[in-house]
Parts: sequence; C-alpha cells; structure tokens
Amino acid sequence: MTHKLVAIRDISLGLFDGPHATPALHEDGAAVFLGISNITESGALTLTEARWVAHADVARWTKRVQPKVGDIVFTYEATLNRYAVIPEGLSCCLGRRTALIRPDKAKVDDRYLFYYFFSPEWRTQIAANTLLGATVDRIPLTKFPEFKVRLPALSVQQEIARALGVFDDLVETNRRRIVLLEEAARLLYREWFVDHRFPGRALVKRNDGLPQGWETTTVGELCAKFDGTLQTGPFGSQLHKDEYSEEGVPVVMPQDIRGDQIDLSRIARIPEHVADRLSRHKLRVGDIVFPRRGEVTKRVLVTGAHEGYVCGTGCLRIRFDAKRLPPAWLFQHLGQKETCRWIENNAVGATMPNLNTAILASVPVLYPGEELVREYAAFAVPIMQQVDSLSRANLKALEARGELLPKLMSGAIRV
Repeated sequence: MTHKLVAIRDISLGLFDGPHATPALHEDGAAVFLGISNITESGALTLTEARWVAHADVARWTKRVQPKVGDIVFTYEATLNRYAVIPEGLSCCLGRRTALIRPDKAKVDDRYLFYYFFSPEWRTQIAANTLLGATVDRIPLTKFPEFKVRLPALSVQQEIARALGVFDDLVETNRRRIVLLEEAARLLYREWFVDHRFPGRALVKRNDGLPQGWETTTVGELCAKFDGTLQTGPFGSQLHKDEYSEEGVPVVMPQDIRGDQIDLSRIARIPEHVADRLSRHKLRVGDIVFPRRGEVTKRVLVTGAHEGYVCGTGCLRIRFDAKRLPPAWLFQHLGQKETCRWIENNAVGATMPNLNTAILASVPVLYPGEELVREYAAFAVPIMQQVDSLSRANLKALEARGELLPKLMSGAIRV
C-alpha cells in the first residue's frame, strides 16, 4: 500500500478558528456553542451539558464560519488533541479555543482524516509543534496548514474509515440505549414516588396528602438507620499534584460527572500504589458521587464499569449497603427538581456553590417504606445492570479501536 505525505493545506478547503469571545449562552437555543468540554477524548461530540446561542445571535457568531457536515472540529489551546466530525442535523458555532478543518472530499475522506488525527504519527507531530505556555499550551494555527498527513489512495482511506467506524457506530448505538434506559428508570421513579401512582395505591390510606407509612426524613437519618456513610474525597495533603500520572487508576473529579455518567475523556489518573494507599476512597458499585463545588446538583451512580476508581478531592460520596437500602432508589430521589433546588439553596459559598457532608446529610427525603423501595429496585437494578453492561462494551470497543487504528494507519494491517 502506497502512502504519501501531504500538507493539510493541500487536502482542505479551509481552516477556521472560533471567536475570541463568548456570546450570551442559554440552556437551549438555535445553535450549540461548541467548546472544549463538548469534544471527548475518543472523538465524540457530547451535548449533555451544552450551552446554546440564541437565534438572534447565530449570524454574528457564525460570520467567520458556519460548521457543516463533515467538517472536523478540534481544540488548539489548553486541552489539545480533541477532534470530532460535525454530524448531519447539528446546528452549531465554534467556541473559544476550537477550530475546524473543511476537508476537500475529492482528495481525502473526512472520516479517514478524523481517524488519522488519533495516530501516533500525528500526535508526535502535534507534540513537536506545541507551544508551552505559562498557563496553557497551544498549537500555532498559522503553522497548522503545513502539518503533514499520510494518505493512501482515496479508496483505501474509505476502507480504513469504514473498518474503524464499526467501533464508533457500536459506541453510539449503546450510548443511545443507555439514554433510553436511564430515562425509563427516571420516569418510573416519578410515577411511583412523585405522582404516587405506585402498585397497590388503591389500598393505601392517605394522611395529610401522603400515602400512609411514608415519612419525611433526611439522607443523614437514612445513613443512621441503614448503616450508610457520607465521606469527602482525599484532601490535598493526602493526594499531591505530583502523584498524578498519564496512566493508572482514574480519579473522579467534578468535571468528570456529566449526564449521570463518569466521563473518561479528561479524567486524571494515579498509579496503582497511590490508589491502594487511598483505599478508603476507592469507589464501589452503588456509591453515589457528588461534586463538592460548582455544579453541586450533578451526581453519578457508580456501576461495575467504574468500581475501584478513586473519589477525587473535589467530590463527596454516599454509600449504602444495597441489602439495607437500594442506592438506585436514593439516586433517583437526589436528581429530582425539588431536591436539586434544595441543594442549590443550601449550598454555601459567596462566589461558587459548595457542598459538605453536613449539607448532604440534611437533604430532605420522602421515604416510602422498605417494601416499596425494594419493589422499585427490582425494576431499576436490572436497568442499571444493562447500563453497566453497555458502558463496559463501549470501553472495550474504544480500546479495540485504539489498538487497530495505528496498525491501519501505518499499513501494518491492510484492509
């Protein structure tokens, strides 16, 4: 297989960077404002916590470039080596520290070029041209068009892209299934415990508007009753900055909690021996993790795919023995709008909301009794097990893609 080295400028129709300012952003709108946090390490676009530009502002923020299907968006400052392909149907504009390449499809397959950006050869080139700053590193966009890409024939590019795309298609299918499963667990919780349409409700009397046997309590009182624990992640004196490593055990920080999941794209890691020293902070299946600061209503339920990760310095952990109190039920309660509003109103801090174990222990809980909680868990736990299975499958698919990609790009394996 013949490969040739060509410059980016010879296979693209343009290179565009995003604005050097930020518009007024909203929770919904006409176009997604694509920032670093919306591009995962594996090359997917995540819109779980996306911010949007209002319809009236779109023209201004797409004046320089309007992203199109097949464009490759990437990061060039702060967090480097993030790439994603703009999919069909996504209305968006470039955010700060992002840029895009518009491939010339007569010369290069856009998916092949996207995958090439994950190759060791490309990463070595990026590392050699990275400008190290006092606060952030960056790639000089003025030099980017001269960077070289190794290209086989267009038909071979397309075959390589198809071979690697199988893994991404599987990941995307599983991701959509996870969203549907998690939504099913949420809807069932609301039907039973918010709307009070639970099994056998016709036979249950009501006292002051509540089903008989239901009681108002707190997370702390549930901990006392069911041997639960609340714990803060390790302090800086226990885990030092110089102990972090490129590989090893993931450490869950607030920024890693996204959409009720642990996002591995930017996660920090520590060596095994450091994680063993912090064994009391290792996460178990069923743990509920909260950020200590910032977006304090985010939370994640730890599944088997993430067992053994370390609860980070900026997080809090709730733990119950599933045999005493099924955590799947409490996890759903802690995500209800009313509960989130209480947490936001009771968080401390003048500039940034902060949580501590005392505040988390005081969170109000409407406890419906052991029988109904266990009945809900009988439905919810299998759902969460499916989520865990799909999450594990995605991790394996991305690992397999990572092993195959450099061999295809170098020609060691032919398609």
